[in-house]
Amino acid sequence: MPRETMTYDVLIVGAGPAGLAAAIRLKQLAAEASREVSVCVIEKGSEVGAHILSGAVVEPRALNELIPDWRERGAPLNTAATDDRFLFLTRANWVRLPTPPPMHNHGNYIVSLGNVTRWLATQAEALGVEIYPGFAGAEILFGENGAVAGVATGAMGIDKQGQETANYQPGVELRAAHTIFAEGCRGSLTKQLWGLFHLTDGVDPQTYGLGVKELWEVTPEQHRPGRVVHTVGWPLDWRTYGGAFIYHFDNRQVAIGMVVGLDYRNPYLSPFEELQRVKMHPAIRAVFEGGRRICYGARAMNEGGFQSIPKVDFPGGVVIGAAAGFMNVPKIKGSHTAIKSGMVAAETIFRRLGGDAAASYRQALEASWIWPELHAVRNIRPAFRWGLPLALLYSAIDTYVLAGQAPWTFHNHADYATLVNARLAKRIVYPKADGKLTFDRLSSVFISNTNHEENQPAHLHLRDPRLAIDVNYRLYDSPEQRYCPAGVYEIVQLADGEPHLQINAQNCVHCKTCDIKDPMQNIDWVVPEGGGGPVYQNM
Repeated sequence: MPRETMTYDVLIVGAGPAGLAAAIRLKQLAAEASREVSVCVIEKGSEVGAHILSGAVVEPRALNELIPDWRERGAPLNTAATDDRFLFLTRANWVRLPTPPPMHNHGNYIVSLGNVTRWLATQAEALGVEIYPGFAGAEILFGENGAVAGVATGAMGIDKQGQETANYQPGVELRAAHTIFAEGCRGSLTKQLWGLFHLTDGVDPQTYGLGVKELWEVTPEQHRPGRVVHTVGWPLDWRTYGGAFIYHFDNRQVAIGMVVGLDYRNPYLSPFEELQRVKMHPAIRAVFEGGRRICYGARAMNEGGFQSIPKVDFPGGVVIGAAAGFMNVPKIKGSHTAIKSGMVAAETIFRRLGGDAAASYRQALEASWIWPELHAVRNIRPAFRWGLPLALLYSAIDTYVLAGQAPWTFHNHADYATLVNARLAKRIVYPKADGKLTFDRLSSVFISNTNHEENQPAHLHLRDPRLAIDVNYRLYDSPEQRYCPAGVYEIVQLADGEPHLQINAQNCVHCKTCDIKDPMQNIDWVVPEGGGGPVYQNM
């Protein structure tokens, strides 16, 4: 059965804040110039916002530029951040530290980024953008000259053995003069672009953190709308980068999460269990006692910063947003830079559509406020390789004394290369879940509304199945059992007594951690059937 073909001026892969901002800006520019520009956005989630997960405290700078009257248009930025708290935790006590300047949130808003994204989609559609949720970009298409010419969505109705079923439908070819990749952190097609066009040559490896988040409805007496809390220290050891966040927004809802840098060393560490542990701390527990957990999710995020920004232009398109790694780590924010990067890309591509073939997205980014913002904080995240005390000291010097203008640049290392042999690591024994404040993975995945069509090819591929046992199991005690926040990976004993890695792909919440942290880079995450995965509500 042949594939249907649809043709546009611009195709955007991913309906997150960056992709939608690019679509909106393209339509704004076209309207100002009285021109027609056809724009299509495809999204692998079952609906726009279904796969969006962030803390989130949003800095509205880019939104002010994109849609100045967003308040009048009903954007869901309802809770102003009014009370910043920065805590250093020990096992039983805590100290309130001065809030570092990058973490001051006056003028920012505590939001559900998923709801903000859904609102952006309505603004884009009102301008004439075509948005297709449930369409997962599975294949890059090329023109005769080798330039990217669009993408094809994955076929539907393929069974586990790769055979066509009675429900088979071929994918759709979406072709465009310009393709914008806005897949978010560690996008599967974007990962291919790095190698195809050598976009990461000459830059540091990208580094990542895993964010594990729960949304709670708390009792009225514990609700403090506008309060923003960040913690460092316990339960993580001082060599492991990370900390917790607690954000109080409207309707008695509080988001709590734990971010763990994926350069951690101990193969027994579990970011999911660290989140469960931090909820039991005396400084935190009371907030959630008597409350009700509503939703759960997890997502990897870029932490490489300025040193890891790849080449972002390639023949036929550009890479924007978290796909390119524009997160400001000390701020713990990336949506404002994602939106701005989408706007800059739209302005560049509009120039190209108008005949300026030499218009450079990279040069336009360097001329925007994204570049100096990320350059100024480039050394703070890499400093944490020295451990928490020295990193906090250096960060204070870099921020207060050097004002981000240090004459040196620290460099990043790949996260997958940092695990130590399990025999040399301290085993971490995590408490059993109580079902009230702490929970197990499977009950958590259930409230993420994750679903995949069961009879389809697994979207988690082992390049060499032998490495899962010969290396991961024998050297590192299968760390994928612990770093996966959804219980996808499980070691089972076969009838002959030999260990086997079982992959429960239906549990996957699309966090991409396995694709990042596997010590042999043996796991490839690819898109499942369109519409599969979590359906996050108010996350």
